[in-house]
Amino acid sequence: MTQTEDDFGEELADFVRRVGELRTARARPVGEQLTVLDAALFELQHVAEQLWPRYEQILAAAGAPSPVERQERQLLKALFQRLPLPVALVDRETVVRRLNFAATGLTGVRAGYATGRPLAALLTPGDRAAFRSQAAAVARGEGDRGLTVHLQQRPEEPLLATLTALRPPDEAQPAVLVVFQAGSARGSAAAPPPPEVPDLAETTRHAELMDTVALMASTLLQLPPGERESALSGAARVLCGRFADWIVADLVDGSLRRTVVLGPPDPAAAPVLHAVAGQDPASCPLVLEAARAGNGALQVQPEDIEGFGHDPSGTPVLARAEVSSLMCVPLGAPGPVTGVLTLFRTGSARPFSMAEGQAMDVMSRHIALAMRRPNPDQGPDDSTDSAPCTAVDQPAESCAAASPAAAPPPSASPSSAHPASSGSPHPSADPRPPQSRPAQPRQPASTADGDLRADPAGPGPADGCSSA
Repeated sequence: MTQTEDDFGEELADFVRRVGELRTARARPVGEQLTVLDAALFELQHVAEQLWPRYEQILAAAGAPSPVERQERQLLKALFQRLPLPVALVDRETVVRRLNFAATGLTGVRAGYATGRPLAALLTPGDRAAFRSQAAAVARGEGDRGLTVHLQQRPEEPLLATLTALRPPDEAQPAVLVVFQAGSARGSAAAPPPPEVPDLAETTRHAELMDTVALMASTLLQLPPGERESALSGAARVLCGRFADWIVADLVDGSLRRTVVLGPPDPAAAPVLHAVAGQDPASCPLVLEAARAGNGALQVQPEDIEGFGHDPSGTPVLARAEVSSLMCVPLGAPGPVTGVLTLFRTGSARPFSMAEGQAMDVMSRHIALAMRRPNPDQGPDDSTDSAPCTAVDQPAESCAAASPAAAPPPSASPSSAHPASSGSPHPSADPRPPQSRPAQPRQPASTADGDLRADPAGPGPADGCSSA
């Protein structure tokens, strides 16, 4: 501290002491208070004319850095940017303030875009809470920390994040310096690659997924045509328990209408089940977006807990049901949206994967086609029967990979030969044989229908589901 600052501090201390003495003079008689008032005015004039200008001069001199200090700051800035290790400067809420070149290359995010956004958002959902907690502890001065994290772009590569407190100049709050290194907290040495063996767990999950797709196709085929709600309800019952913990089905018929709500049979979940059943689908942003624009969603650890609306008490449904991952699937491709299926997995259940999302996209196309199947009892007009069948058969070719969708044609061909042989003795009864073809598959369809309903794995709900 310079001599000028020392003198200013002593003079300011004397002023504070004199003000205290003047405050005690208020107890004097009224006739003597005029003298005290004159002294108080003199002290105020001394502050305005002497102390305040000197304070501004000292503040201006301290705020302007010297050329040496400016050169030092430029050197430190260049050192931070050119450091070969990925380094980020964040606050106690992990909001990025600085990001060097190596860190932008690691995260794949430009420094200008990352500044002002939380660094924890670039990590996998399972690492975000621990990273925020450790950063807050370091900012409070509880010592340096280190933990293993994973980036969303490369979740298979563990990174060791070292956090240390840093006090930037001219700032009251400390910051946190984060350094990323390859490896984990247990050791930076890379583990040897595991031997290439078949992943039995992944193979089992794929087989279960294919069984669900096949069961969905068989269930939709045995349902009577022309009943949209039955198709939507049957699809929901196939998925509940086998594919998701919660199934919510909404029908799009001019407006959104909730049709089916299936959930776990736990008595504790019954209030939530009834709350979701009585909910207005238009109050769910995810459902409304899927119904209007046909945009589906697959979310793991949903950030927006209000995405599925609220219950009557005002609590978000996703928080009350403890949803860990969700899928919102519009039923409309190809064509307009006819319904919306929302699937929840709760608690510690394995989150939805991209493969399951692809399989659900295939099943959604099957459900949409089943909901658009025309009712053959609507009329004998040949144009009303043949045109919808053509529209249904064309998209079915794009889903030929699903073997249950290709099963009906072989079964229909041999059975159609019997009505043809029985009708041969009476060729004059109907001079137009091609017009009788749309009505002939009804008998084989009923036969196939009876065979499918005898299947023990029929369209009923899986074990462990209840409906509201």
